[in-house]
Amino acid sequence: MSRRTVLATAAAVAAIAATASPALGVTGSAARPPRAARLVDNRFWTSYEDWRTGTAEGAAVVAGSRPGLRIAKAAGRADYTDPHTGTTATWEYARWTSPVHRSTVPATEAIASWNARTPAGTWLQVELRGTYSDKTETPWYVMGRWTAGDDAAVDIRRTSVDDQTDGKSTVWTDTLSLDDTTAALRIVSYRLRLTLYRKPGDTRTPTVWRLGAMASAVPDRFTVPASKPGLAKELKVPRYSQEIHAGQYPEYDNGGEAWCSPTSSQMIIEYWGRKPTAEDLAWVDPTYADPQVCHAARFTFDYQYEGCGNWPFNAAYAATYKDLQGVVTRLASLTELESLVAAGIPAITSQSFLKEELTGAGYGTAGHLMTVIGFTTTGDVIANDPASPSDPAVRRVYKRREWENIWLRTKRYNASGKVVSGTGGVCYLYFPTKLSSAQRKALAAVGIR
Repeated sequence: MSRRTVLATAAAVAAIAATASPALGVTGSAARPPRAARLVDNRFWTSYEDWRTGTAEGAAVVAGSRPGLRIAKAAGRADYTDPHTGTTATWEYARWTSPVHRSTVPATEAIASWNARTPAGTWLQVELRGTYSDKTETPWYVMGRWTAGDDAAVDIRRTSVDDQTDGKSTVWTDTLSLDDTTAALRIVSYRLRLTLYRKPGDTRTPTVWRLGAMASAVPDRFTVPASKPGLAKELKVPRYSQEIHAGQYPEYDNGGEAWCSPTSSQMIIEYWGRKPTAEDLAWVDPTYADPQVCHAARFTFDYQYEGCGNWPFNAAYAATYKDLQGVVTRLASLTELESLVAAGIPAITSQSFLKEELTGAGYGTAGHLMTVIGFTTTGDVIANDPASPSDPAVRRVYKRREWENIWLRTKRYNASGKVVSGTGGVCYLYFPTKLSSAQRKALAAVGIR
């Protein structure tokens, strides 16, 4: 359903070749504390104290209820030629570099994510530089160039950056991966570098409230151990179908049939009580149902990847809504996902499977996003699956054992019998700045603060 998985599969093949508080619905028992060993490290800079630990060049820390970084004065100027428009422009910039973060797990992958406001004519770049276990360093890899807007007169085209490698690791759209995960080499620490851009002399500035990365070392596996049900609960999440948008706005990844990621994002954004304004949606054909899904597709679109499935871009889009946050991470088990749902936090999960591997789906996919909204009394997964023919048909119940395996595995066989990649528990988590104590604890238990 997305070109994004083609890139992820390429990374897996390379490695193989090297070796050869919204309203709640039904409630039940509370979820048990997560018990699976965590092979995921999350580090996000969000607090006033966090931002002050970094090195600033023209960037200033904004205090208040939502601390962040903004441009105080220009540290320099740089020319940028937009590869998608051919336009060269001069920008002034400020920069912030994080201290070195030593991962709790020697990692094979890392994914950055950020939350920011980027007024028209401003943008930001996030880079990551890792240190390997052999004490050498990666280059400064660009993990994304982001702006919320797409006005060609003032904005760059938001984009990932292809062809970044040092012969040991490679950036595949939004994911930094070791080229050979079977070798001993690992990423043991990293720094992030944030550069904020605006037109010279302009007073507008990007403001970044959250910046961080998820580093992980999920072992290669075709199957995962079965978990025991621990929760019966369903959250009331809006239902949107991507399929009813097939053929609409083909300039954004060939239209709605490929919009699983922004459709899922829009469901969770609205679960938390946010949505685009009528003015925001004025550009959408008024005959189209659910115009907010079209809006989400347009403003998550990655012009390099040529799709709407860039994981950090979806999290950044969610965070353009007032007091909403978004991160990309991995979970270790369905038990961890149960603990989030128990606290009222749904999750957007990424999985790939053959048609016969997920009973009732009616399709197979090389990569698909859906929203987990609850669990039945027998532990089966209740998902809002956007690959459904209509909005009412979006709610699905999938067999627990099948679903957890297609989500958590890192390897699978495709229809041709070839070994390709799985996502290893990737998910997006969106949540407001004001949380209940239970929600804070549930997020902290999976490493999100």
